[in-house]
Parts: sequence; C-alpha cells; structure tokens
Amino acid sequence: MSFMETVFAPHAERAAKLAESCSPFANGIAWIEGEFVPLAEARIPLLDQGFLHSDLTYDVPAVWNGRFFRLDDHIDRLEASCEKLRLRLPMPRAEMRATLVDMVARSGIRDAYVEMIVTRGLKFVRGNKPEDIVNSLYMLVMPYVWVMPPDLQRSGGSAVITRTVRRVPPGAIDPTVKNLQWGDFVRGLFEAQDRNAIYPILPDGDGNITEGSGFNVALIKDGVLYTPEHGVLEGVTRMTVFDIARRKGIEIRLEHVPVDLAYHCDELFFCTTAGGIMPVTRLDDQPVGGGQVGPITRMIWEEYWLLHDDPSYSFAVTYPDN
Repeated sequence: MSFMETVFAPHAERAAKLAESCSPFANGIAWIEGEFVPLAEARIPLLDQGFLHSDLTYDVPAVWNGRFFRLDDHIDRLEASCEKLRLRLPMPRAEMRATLVDMVARSGIRDAYVEMIVTRGLKFVRGNKPEDIVNSLYMLVMPYVWVMPPDLQRSGGSAVITRTVRRVPPGAIDPTVKNLQWGDFVRGLFEAQDRNAIYPILPDGDGNITEGSGFNVALIKDGVLYTPEHGVLEGVTRMTVFDIARRKGIEIRLEHVPVDLAYHCDELFFCTTAGGIMPVTRLDDQPVGGGQVGPITRMIWEEYWLLHDDPSYSFAVTYPDN
C-alpha cells in the first residue's frame, strides 16, 4: 500500500462510518447565537452586514482522524484579521476554542472542515462608530472538504494562468485578511472551465502570479521552492510547507514570482487547509515538468499528513463514544 493509500483509505472508512450515524449533527453542526443546530437548519439574519456587504472575516482550521490541526494558529490569524478590519472577536478566545472542540465532539466527525466567521453585525458602518457596533460570530463544523479530491491528488490536477481576470490588488482588498469577496476567484474558475482545466492561478497585472481560488501556489525550480510574497493570503498550510522545507534543507524564496517561472518550473502544487498539498501536473494544457507528481511535492505531501499526528501541531478531540 502506498503512503497515499495509508492516508486516504482510513479516511474513506471513517466517512462511511459517519454516514451510518444517527446523530443529528453527523452532516454538520453550527453555532448560531449561542445555540447548536444541525448545519442544514442554520440561518443568519438577512440584515447581517456580512451577508449584505461581505463585511466580515473568517478562518478555517481542520480536524483529521480526530485531531485538530494548528487550531491556535488559525485563531491567531482570525484575531489579526479582526484587528485589521476593526472588528472585535465576540467571544473570549478560550471560550471560542472550547466551543469549537465541543462542536466537533458532538458531531462525531473525525475528518472535519471547521469555520469561524466574524461579521460586522446588524449595523452598517455609515453613521456608526466601529466600537459602537455589536459584531456577530458564527461557527460551523462539517465533513472534510476537498478542493482537490484524493483520486485527483494521485495524478495531479490541471490549471491555467488566467488571461481575462487579475487578482484584486492589495490596495483595494487586503489579501492577508481572509475574506469572502470572491468575484475575481469565481471569474477565474469559469475561465479555467472554459479552457478545459479545473483550477485558476490569478496574475497581478504586473507579470507575477498571486494565488488561486482558495489556495496558495508554490513552484519548485532546480530544487528551490518559490511562492509569492505579495498579494496573497498568508496561509497556515503554506506555513506548514515552510516548516517542512526548512527541516528538509530546501531553500525557500518568498518573493515576486513571474508568470514565466510557472511555465518553466519543475514542479507545481497548491496548498490549503481544505485539501492539503495538491499537485498540479498540467498548466495551460501543457505538462508541468515531466507531467507526473514531482519528488519534492510528494515528499512535502507525505510530511504534511504525518504532521497531523504530531502533538506539536495537533491535539486529540475527546468524542463521547471514546
């Protein structure tokens, strides 16, 4: 059995077992205004400014095999994003952390996609001072989400560098604040589909790549790892990639990454919480490197999933049936 199989096969077994559960939260659980509800029944107020104006920030940690991965790093980033948007975390950090763990335990979901959302609330900023507005918090847990499905990760996905859409510039929307203003990403997804691919990589208009629709981009050229420093989310999964690369003696170059380098790189992969390390083997309908998942990408992929059992990166959730 390959290492990929040792990761994915147990996941499939856990998903099958979850499907047999009679728990009302087996398909997801949400925390809304202090109450736990099945995710499918969760509702938010129509006048919430997060819905009306995308005036919000959010973050997405994950649970794998019953272990929360880098939860505190995700909460750190959420707090930093709130500060940049002049939002306040509506719940004390320790209480929010404990509530998320409780939600996962109640759901019984061993491989989970977890989301925490902070919105401006029911008052618009016009005519109101930020400190006088009561911000809102929503949290949810659902079965793990794959940006790139396991079967596709084995051979690698297909991507394009978009021609009709550029990434929103940092002077307009701060990309280091995780947000749901996905207009450019959605246009990129449509362009990728139109060009017989799945994933878009958006350029910045100055000849450099930025990121894709919900993931960071990394290139390998001559054994060096390149990833954009400007106009991108500072991903927690990307941070994990850096940790792995440093331990393995791989040089990291966090800098402007020209589009041309993407066309001539040896390996290409995406990284995000919802999918992990995602190899790309075709770019603009041409093979990347030899058209196979490259050795450095594969090594980072394996190390990434091994870290999910490392107590310095993760901790176990105590489920009621344990």
